[in-house]
Amino acid sequence: MNKWMKIAYDEATIGMLTNEGGPFGAVIVKDEIIIAKAHNRVLLSKDPTAHAEVNAIRLASKKLDSFDLSGCTLYTTCMPCPMCLGAIMWARISNVYYGATEEDAKKGGFDDLHFYELLKSENKGLNLKQIDKEENASLFDKWNEKENRVIY
Repeated sequence: MNKWMKIAYDEATIGMLTNEGGPFGAVIVKDEIIIAKAHNRVLLSKDPTAHAEVNAIRLASKKLDSFDLSGCTLYTTCMPCPMCLGAIMWARISNVYYGATEEDAKKGGFDDLHFYELLKSENKGLNLKQIDKEENASLFDKWNEKENRVIY
C-alpha cells in the first residue's frame, strides 16, 4: 500500500472504530511532508460537511495559514463526493489519489453515487430558484470597488 494512502486508511479506521463517522480518511502532503490528516467526523460533530477531505483541507489551510493549497497532494480512501471535489478545487489542491470508488461506498450504504447521478440529471432533486438577482448581483460591484479585496 502507498505510504500516504496507508495513513489515510489508518485515519479512516480510527474514525470508524470510534464511531466518529464513516470509513473515510484523508491526508494532505506537500514536498513529502504531511500537512494534515483527518477522518470523517459526521456522526461526532452532527455536521454533514465533516467529511475526511474537508476536515483535512481545514486543518491544512490553518497550518499553512492559507486558503490556497496549490502544490499539495490529497490522498483519500474513497472517491471524493461532489461536495468534497468542490472543496478540493476551491483549495487548489494539485493532485488527488483515491482508493475505493463511489460504487464501493454504495455497498456500505453511502449515497455518493446517487449525488453523482443527480448532477448528471435535469432534475437535481433540489428546488433551486433564482430570486432578487439584481440586488444580489450588485454585491459583486461593491466587491470590485473594495481596494483591499482578496481574490480566492
